[in-house]
Amino acid sequence: MIGRVFYTLDRRIGWLLEAAAFMSSMLVVGLMLFLVLARYVFGWSIVGLLELIMLFGMWLYMLGALIASRHNEHLVVDFVELQISDHRLKLMHKALVSLITFVICLFFVVLAYRMLAWGLKRPQSTPGMGIPLWLPQASIMLAAVGCSCYSLRDLLCAVTGIVHSGSGARQLKEGEY
Repeated sequence: MIGRVFYTLDRRIGWLLEAAAFMSSMLVVGLMLFLVLARYVFGWSIVGLLELIMLFGMWLYMLGALIASRHNEHLVVDFVELQISDHRLKLMHKALVSLITFVICLFFVVLAYRMLAWGLKRPQSTPGMGIPLWLPQASIMLAAVGCSCYSLRDLLCAVTGIVHSGSGARQLKEGEY
């Protein structure tokens, strides 16, 4: 029952992340195309357009990191994992990697929080359009929290797999909770 709730929640969050990344992609590409046309075809100089592109670009990068983390494809070095043939040892390796990733992500959350808090305490904005700098910084905070949640999910799945493999119970498939 709880597994089904987490599965449904993961699917909805995944859909939302992919929709937001798609919109950010379209905005970055569309604004860049408009910038090139405006400058080189019409001779216009539009103040602040690069700032908007930077804003949507930051959100695109951070959403992409979250999507990769969701699919467990962010930074994968699988040399050691490929050398392990025992299923239980693979799960232990995955648990160790997930634990290290989770600790690093928590450090990333602390740094992102401090940056965002500083940005809110001493507000700055872009020179052209006056976009508050905490808007792109918020994307970093979202990525930090999201990647932490996904690394915790991976850790819990690996530990659950270890427990189930040790008790002779049904082994969880990849992506099951």
